[in-house]
Amino acid sequence: MTEKRIVIAGTGSGVGKTTLTIGIMSALRKRGLTVQGFKCGPDYIDPSYHTAVTNRVSRNLDSWMLSKEIVLDIFTHGSQGADISIMEGVMGFFDGKNPKTNEGSTAEISMITESPVLLVVNCASMARSVAAIVKGFQLFADGPNIVGVIANKVGSEGHFNLVKTAIEQECQIPVIGYLKRELDIEIPERHLGLIPSIERGELDPFFDKLGELVLETVDIEQLLTLSQAGPLNKNETVSLFENKNEKSIKIAVAKDAAFNFYYPENLEILESYGVEIVYFSPLADEPIPSDIDGLYIGGGFPEEFASELSQNQLVKASIKKAIEQGLPTLAECGGFMYLTESIETTQKARYEMVGIISGEVKMQSKRAALGYREISGRNGNILIGEHQKARGHEFHYSTFHTDEANIQYAYETKGMRGTKLEGYLKHNLVAGYTHFHFASCPDMVENWIKYCKGMKTYG
Repeated sequence: MTEKRIVIAGTGSGVGKTTLTIGIMSALRKRGLTVQGFKCGPDYIDPSYHTAVTNRVSRNLDSWMLSKEIVLDIFTHGSQGADISIMEGVMGFFDGKNPKTNEGSTAEISMITESPVLLVVNCASMARSVAAIVKGFQLFADGPNIVGVIANKVGSEGHFNLVKTAIEQECQIPVIGYLKRELDIEIPERHLGLIPSIERGELDPFFDKLGELVLETVDIEQLLTLSQAGPLNKNETVSLFENKNEKSIKIAVAKDAAFNFYYPENLEILESYGVEIVYFSPLADEPIPSDIDGLYIGGGFPEEFASELSQNQLVKASIKKAIEQGLPTLAECGGFMYLTESIETTQKARYEMVGIISGEVKMQSKRAALGYREISGRNGNILIGEHQKARGHEFHYSTFHTDEANIQYAYETKGMRGTKLEGYLKHNLVAGYTHFHFASCPDMVENWIKYCKGMKTYG
């Protein structure tokens, strides 16, 4: 029995993977197919596009943060009920954690999931030379299965035919379509304001138009044929998503336009271990529910809503009081920023936040951190012990400023630039810039639940 799955990979960043992926998803939906989206790597933004286009929660597949077995578990879990799974690559096809191996790359994901690959190539200013690039990708490694090419940023149909002729002769794989360089369409802002726009449906006309453009110049029937793959060889281990316990505790999760960076798996793993999740909105000034046993404030864009968040006194007071009373809490990146005394924007405007963490956050136009992190806990960390290890990533444009004498660090992180102490501990709060993937260390969830059960229910 064949399945349909395909990786949309690129020769590098900026070649148009996201535009084409969204367009292909929209085109397939127009054909009446149920489409499941995935993103290679730790990105939160691109999956939000996938989710909006497909009406199914898109998921990350990351072969550095997670084992092969867990990647397959997430893929199998996410693909249930879908006619076709579309995996968008990250950076260039072979770019990952290590310049010497395929570790953490789109290529590795394609091999783990045994998926055919469509290579997206920026053809601007090239014709026959494009075939040399494609051939290089074909010959670079034995494992990946590049089955076709999409030519992006071509100047005309005539230009496309030159590229197609060269690739098909030299590389023996089909070129199934193209998008022109001068399209009357631009991908919306990938960062600020994205989530509210998607939730209001404001991007639906963009998705619709992109789908029509793809249907005009990409052979979707050929794509469906190329996407045929055999059933996956998956170890019959217990899935992370199978219910292991009856519901026993409640954890409040902040979720709105300011706080929305959560791996779906993190929330589903909590639920599989017996956690009932209760959502609330700091932006709407909703106090945390009175009968919860834990609190999770994820990442997002609190700096873009700093004025509103600073004015919402009810929710700020409820969070501060709960943490002071010992509520077991995890705050990641944007959540960490929100719990400090203030956020200063790039325009030097200062807004008061929750104030449970001594210090302030300052936004800057230059990126402050980007990359994978291997995390081990510090003494006093209720979620991850000193001898336990988890994996995650950092990506932020802000810096945290405080008197170092006041810091009780939450964990030690190891990244490309070495090892350093990070995060902030106070009461039963674990906060910091690092985004954790719970599937890399399910013990975190068990530890959290244990502390939640050990504490008197907040109220």
